[in-house]
Amino acid sequence: MTEDAPQDTMFQDAVSALREGDKARAKDILTRLLKADQNNAIYWVWMSVAVETNKERIYCLQTALKLDPENASAKRGLTLLGAIPPDESIQPFPLNRPRAWEEKLLLANEQPQPKGFSSPVARLAIIVVVGVVVVGLVVGGLMLPHQNSNPFFRVFSTNTPGASPTFTLTPTFVNETEQAVTPTAGPNSLASALGVSYTATPLYVNTPRAPESLDQYNVALAAYQKGDWASYISNMQQIEALEPTAPDVPYYIGEAYRFQGDYKDALDAYTISLRINLNFAPAYLGMARVNLLQDPNTDVTKLLDTAIQDDPNYGEAYLERANYYLYHNQPDLALSDLDEANKRMPNSALVQLGYARAYLAQGNVDKGLASAQQANQTDLTLLPDYLVLGQAYVANAQYSDAIKSLDTYITYDTTDGSAYTWLGKSYEETGDYQDAVTASTKALSLDPTQRQAYLYRGLSYIELNNADKADNDIRKAIEFFPKSFDANLGLIRVSYMEGHYGDAFLHIGSTGALAQTDQQKALVLYWTGLIQEMRGDEKDAITAWNDLLAMPADAMTSKMRDDATQHLAALTTTPTPGTETVTPTESGATDTPASMLTLTPALTQTPVPTNTP
Repeated sequence: MTEDAPQDTMFQDAVSALREGDKARAKDILTRLLKADQNNAIYWVWMSVAVETNKERIYCLQTALKLDPENASAKRGLTLLGAIPPDESIQPFPLNRPRAWEEKLLLANEQPQPKGFSSPVARLAIIVVVGVVVVGLVVGGLMLPHQNSNPFFRVFSTNTPGASPTFTLTPTFVNETEQAVTPTAGPNSLASALGVSYTATPLYVNTPRAPESLDQYNVALAAYQKGDWASYISNMQQIEALEPTAPDVPYYIGEAYRFQGDYKDALDAYTISLRINLNFAPAYLGMARVNLLQDPNTDVTKLLDTAIQDDPNYGEAYLERANYYLYHNQPDLALSDLDEANKRMPNSALVQLGYARAYLAQGNVDKGLASAQQANQTDLTLLPDYLVLGQAYVANAQYSDAIKSLDTYITYDTTDGSAYTWLGKSYEETGDYQDAVTASTKALSLDPTQRQAYLYRGLSYIELNNADKADNDIRKAIEFFPKSFDANLGLIRVSYMEGHYGDAFLHIGSTGALAQTDQQKALVLYWTGLIQEMRGDEKDAITAWNDLLAMPADAMTSKMRDDATQHLAALTTTPTPGTETVTPTESGATDTPASMLTLTPALTQTPVPTNTP
């Protein structure tokens, strides 16, 4: 047996896993193969099929193309993903391989069927052709406008990326993740732990099923309750053949595809629904959701506007558009849509969650907290609300309550870096510095864009007297947030810890220029006094201590005021033989008012359970 035989076997296993739909197993095998041979372009092409996001797919295909500039598969894939312009010399992918569900449906219809459009096979042929065309248009970003002369293609251009979301010092909704829907309570779910049932969104329509479909429909519902999407889809497809004029059937098939992350087939199914009924609003909403899952920056307003136009009482469409506006930091527009959604869905926890996010984005922290609490009371199983509730508690300086909510959230979602960032801030504020370090480190390992975690970890390292690690983190925080008062003050404290009093003094001026509140100005004076004493400039130190004591009492902690009084007395009293001079220490710096730490994590739009069939 040759040396390459084991790798060949593993590669075939990966290909088989992909054909069976087991992407996780395929990805694991391909990862091991790439560790052994990183320059294998074929492995990279197949890895692009196993990964979950377009960003990862583009990276894999670009790597393959670098290794093999003539690789046609890599070129085709990058063209379809919009990463490179079309190349007419590259042949298109073959379209003669039916999808798995088509094969099942064809097998189910092997018996002689009526001819004409009423024949399920004929319908399937039309569906396949239309689906291929529409999916091609979706991938290419060439969906036809609303006014197109062909009434069937009433879909829109939805591939208009905007600016990438960035961290800011004001609440914004960034880094949206895929909206995985979990309509049932599994053994390890929050609903199971709380001993309550999941609150599902009502069906959009409840079309009476044909008598011959009832048994099949009951089987489908049972599969749905288990989250067995493959079985649910298979059974609903059989109902689809029996009820060719019911637009809700292909729509719910599309929803199941969306739930399991099969976005291409989901778009196919929504398109079939619109072919049956051009004014079927949920299909437009489904298309909008799928496009957002593939690219959160996609402009889906036309799809959502059409859903609302076709059904002005469709509360979920208003809610989805509100979430879209929140993601793009337009809370005023979001609140308008939330008001409309609330009229039609008055007992919806999701609407209250939207209100909480909108109010927090506006800086109305009291209303934000009240709405988050109401959402939690309405549906204890709404996991994303525990994150927003934690954010609201932090905004209201209720850090112990924030820790409770955030702990609940990370128990069931261990992959959200933003949650650990908020938790790190809360621990740092409550003095649990080692826990703050642990949470902030976890945040950065899950999501390197959670750069504010460097600040909370750096401040915690200062309190833990770990100057080296504190220096590294604080400097990174300043690199990302050069105008942050807290980060710049942290650099002063680190320099003081390291005995670099000259460096600390050099930072005083720039930090003082960032101070806006009395509390921040008091901190600058406090550290000026300490540093100048250590540099031997007693005159400047005395001035700083006097200026600090002249400030309002609420500008500083009692510890800071006591330290200022003690240091000033030591500097202005003539020492007598045998009298020791008070040595300035950093002890007073540790009692920092919570209100003086202003940099907070960006509010993150998180997965929100959406409507379920």
